[in-house]
Amino acid sequence: MASNEGFLTDEQRAVLKIATQNSEILSSSPKSPTLKSPTSLISEHHIKVPSGGKAPTAGIAVRHVRRSHSGKLVRVKKDGGGGKGTWGKLLDTDGESRIDRNDPNYDSGEEPYQLVGSTVGDPPLDEYKKSVASIIEEYFSTGDVELAASDLRELGSSEYHPYFVKRLVSMAMDRHDKEKEMASVLLSALYADVISSAQISQGFIILLDSADDLAVDILDAVDILALFIARAVVDDILPPAFLTRAKKTLSESSNGFQVILTAEKSYLSAPHHAELVERRWGGSTHITVEEVKKKIADLLREYVDSGDTSEACRCIRELGVSFFHHEVVKRALVLAMEIRAAEPLILKLLKEAAEEGLVSSSQMVKGFARLAESLDDLALDIPTAKTLFQSLVPQAISEGWLDVSLLKSSGEDGEVGDKDDEKVRRYKEEIVTIIHEYFLSDDIPELIRSLEDLGAPEFNPIFLKKLITLAMDRKNREKEMASVLLSALHIEIFSTEDIVGGFVMLLESAEDTALDILDASNELALFLARAVIDDVLAPLNLEEIGSRLPPNCSGSETLHMAQSLIAARHAGERILRCWGGGTGWAVEDAKDKILKLLEEYESGGVVNEACQCIRDIGMPFFNHEVVKKALVMAMEKKNDRILDLLQECFNEGLITINQMTKGFTRIKDGLDDLALDIPNAGEKFNFYVEYAKKKGWLLPSFCSSAADASPTMAAAS
Repeated sequence: MASNEGFLTDEQRAVLKIATQNSEILSSSPKSPTLKSPTSLISEHHIKVPSGGKAPTAGIAVRHVRRSHSGKLVRVKKDGGGGKGTWGKLLDTDGESRIDRNDPNYDSGEEPYQLVGSTVGDPPLDEYKKSVASIIEEYFSTGDVELAASDLRELGSSEYHPYFVKRLVSMAMDRHDKEKEMASVLLSALYADVISSAQISQGFIILLDSADDLAVDILDAVDILALFIARAVVDDILPPAFLTRAKKTLSESSNGFQVILTAEKSYLSAPHHAELVERRWGGSTHITVEEVKKKIADLLREYVDSGDTSEACRCIRELGVSFFHHEVVKRALVLAMEIRAAEPLILKLLKEAAEEGLVSSSQMVKGFARLAESLDDLALDIPTAKTLFQSLVPQAISEGWLDVSLLKSSGEDGEVGDKDDEKVRRYKEEIVTIIHEYFLSDDIPELIRSLEDLGAPEFNPIFLKKLITLAMDRKNREKEMASVLLSALHIEIFSTEDIVGGFVMLLESAEDTALDILDASNELALFLARAVIDDVLAPLNLEEIGSRLPPNCSGSETLHMAQSLIAARHAGERILRCWGGGTGWAVEDAKDKILKLLEEYESGGVVNEACQCIRDIGMPFFNHEVVKKALVMAMEKKNDRILDLLQECFNEGLITINQMTKGFTRIKDGLDDLALDIPNAGEKFNFYVEYAKKKGWLLPSFCSSAADASPTMAAAS
């Protein structure tokens, strides 16, 4: 009879199945005994039946006796293993058991295995993006370039640096000019040292690719990103060839392509574009006047508390604005007047700063002189201000840290005198109030009425100087308003000589103005250029202004800068928008609106509606453009009905006699060019002039000049 060793009966297979199920249940219990694998249960205990058919029972301990299914007592092995009719040694899985890989029932899943722990986290790029966002936020708060560079180095993952460029620029785009300037400064600092040139280029490529998405959240994203790219080119962290290469990778219909075009045409094509781009977000000083003043006030307060002169001098030196030390002097003296107990400390600081050469002699004199000019206002808060100042001046001179030149404009008692007479002083006080009200109300007609009420046209240049000086120390809105006001004043009550005289006064005092306004030279050049673009000044007037300035003065340099701005390509459009658009954009829009309302009226419109449209434009100082375009349209369309509109506007006071005269003057000045398109332009213009004289539209001065020019006009026609 063949042996059945090595094979399983059907009964044994059933036992194996049940044992496997029980093993899974018991193995999950923490209190289960040491178990053996189900396969070892079978492989170790093959059931063997003796030839006699009976199992021996002698000497079997009671606890090792088990009844079989047939009711017979059978001996079983210890722990329940073996014996006919038994399950063998159940679930024996101790460490000594071995898996027989030759077993026909071998299952590889029963091989021992060990679970290995693994940290589940974000992908490396996501972690990098989170980290750099924190670095950028901290940099915007502290302005510490070195700390930001150090943090970026420690972060590692240099292969992701293009994403840092993208994140930095995109975060700055949605913030103020200060953060935009800080972002550009940081990119320049990181260039080559931390971030390679290729990575910066790649970062900007990513930005250009995402320009469409950025434009959804940031309305002027195209212009801002174009300026970032122009700034990067100016700062030499992007090669100029980058623009050409980038255009090839972008669709012409994409915002990214428009960004490149804007950077090329609006920011990088004009002479001196580098200076304009660098100063677009506040200049290369990276610090505003207000911030400097606050730091000066803080360090002086801290000095009064601590009395540490060396530390105060160190803080003044770290400001890095030696041209602005007169502000330190002025504020220190005011603080000495406010806190009488602090006067010895303040004088000690000023003396030591002068002896060390930290504050120059000229800066010290200017600080005292500025305080002298504001003594009247200061006396409102400190009644003894004048007396205190008169005692401080001789003390400082006697100790040798204040130059005696301060007394050149002083009386015998040492009081700094006012060079202007009483009338000029009162005029200045009045116009400061008028200008402040204008900046609040934007009401040009009201300002003109206020000036006429003052009745001092001989002081018009002084008004212009004060207007621009106040605007330069304010935001772009006020600068734009000042330029618009100049256009209106030139048409209404200011002569060209008044405008020229005012700018001469500004340029003569440019060096002093720069003491209070860090970017005064650039701002004044823009005001000059804007005056030329707005036809307030002619280019020849700039030469006249230059001839009246001392040679080699800072004002001459400012004048040359203005001439360079005017000579640049697309100068008109760029200068009109130099302060962010504002009314510069409104002028262009107004021209389009004027043309449309005239076309509508000419095609059968109602006079009252046309007048209301002119009124709605809200630019009364620009109504001479209505006159000019109306006369040109009347010549082109051969429709004198438009004259009825001018008559109605004049009757209502909507267009003043000054505006009417200005419109006719502009037509007269451009008559030769107009005759190229309208052959009988001269003849028609003479007819309109005679008509206007009868209606009383024109000033007598124009009538006399027009009479002199009539033969020439007739010849032109």
